[in-house]
Amino acid sequence: MSRSVFKVVAEPHPDRASRVEELKRLGFSWADIGEELYWLDQAVAMERSAYEELMNASASLWSVFDRAVRYLHGNRGFYPLIGIPPVLWDMIDGEPLPDEPLISRYARFDFAIDEEGSIKLLELNADTPTGYVEASIATPWVCAQTGLSTPNGEMASLVAAAWGEEQPDTAACVAYGEHLEDSGTIEAMVKHSGLDIHCRDCLELYVDDGQLMDGEGRNIRRMFALYPKEWMAVDDGGDALAYAIETGQLKLFNPPASILLQSKGLLAVVWGLYELGQLFTEQERETIERYMLPTYNRPVFEGDFVSKSMFGREGGSVRLFGPAGELELEDRDGYDTSVMFPSVYQKRAQLARIETSEGELHLLTGVFVINGKPCGLLGRAGGPITGNASQFIAIGVK
Repeated sequence: MSRSVFKVVAEPHPDRASRVEELKRLGFSWADIGEELYWLDQAVAMERSAYEELMNASASLWSVFDRAVRYLHGNRGFYPLIGIPPVLWDMIDGEPLPDEPLISRYARFDFAIDEEGSIKLLELNADTPTGYVEASIATPWVCAQTGLSTPNGEMASLVAAAWGEEQPDTAACVAYGEHLEDSGTIEAMVKHSGLDIHCRDCLELYVDDGQLMDGEGRNIRRMFALYPKEWMAVDDGGDALAYAIETGQLKLFNPPASILLQSKGLLAVVWGLYELGQLFTEQERETIERYMLPTYNRPVFEGDFVSKSMFGREGGSVRLFGPAGELELEDRDGYDTSVMFPSVYQKRAQLARIETSEGELHLLTGVFVINGKPCGLLGRAGGPITGNASQFIAIGVK
């Protein structure tokens, strides 16, 4: 067996409680969730050559997806094919696209990287990725103690640069103050922005004559929302929120067009255009061929494949099928959004397996793209499907 590009280093500290308290002081307050250990007190060392290729792949793929969205934007014949709810169409088309490469200023790629370093893109969360605190705060802290270098230290300054341009007056998430991860995420980003920004619960917000108001009666004009835009199609008041954006009374960040990047249906569009020899340059085609997986809106595979909702999150709706098309595994913990949105079908890829204090786990590698720049690694370890039950483990570079 060849040597893996990943190696787990360090053993868990005997005094976990004090380390959990230190992380809480830094802003990572969900290292333990009840009796469950979310944070694995170890680190994964990634070979530098593999890391450098991963960063180059991320930058190249970001350009590919930017080109694809500019091709789709305003072409409503594509919107149903990638699952975009009609209530969002006017909102998406009503604003000009941001300059390249800023359709989304806050995004995360998720990659399957096997032991030998083969890199395959699984998906892009270009709307509401979490894991920011784990990557920007906890990972540099762990890497400093384990002698690994980290690219993640730049994440805070890139958020400051992005938000300095966007100038949001409010940051919001659902169940602010109660949901530790989402609350901690927007609080960390507000802190890193250096701006005076109010944090609010999405559930306290309401629209009055096209104006978004908070529970104190304050008019919100510019908002960063850790709120999936596709939920406007199903939530009470979603159409009113879309109207506030359409009429220019609210600027939302990430901007409306980020949902075109967010849809996993875009993976199928990119792959289809690649197969047809359309749109992309020769260099972009080489990027697609090397780092993307065949993805379609129908299960046309003869071998192993995966199905997932175009707007599934945290592993919800993911199903793994075997060589004969038989269902092997599905995520029963996450919310199955495939009942509301269409699915895509993707060739399966192998995740590296790592030996941790919790046993052998599969490693999913995330790469944040902030203000248009790949800048941070996020490690999550768990089963073949990386869902809510997965654990965070820091990834550094050796």
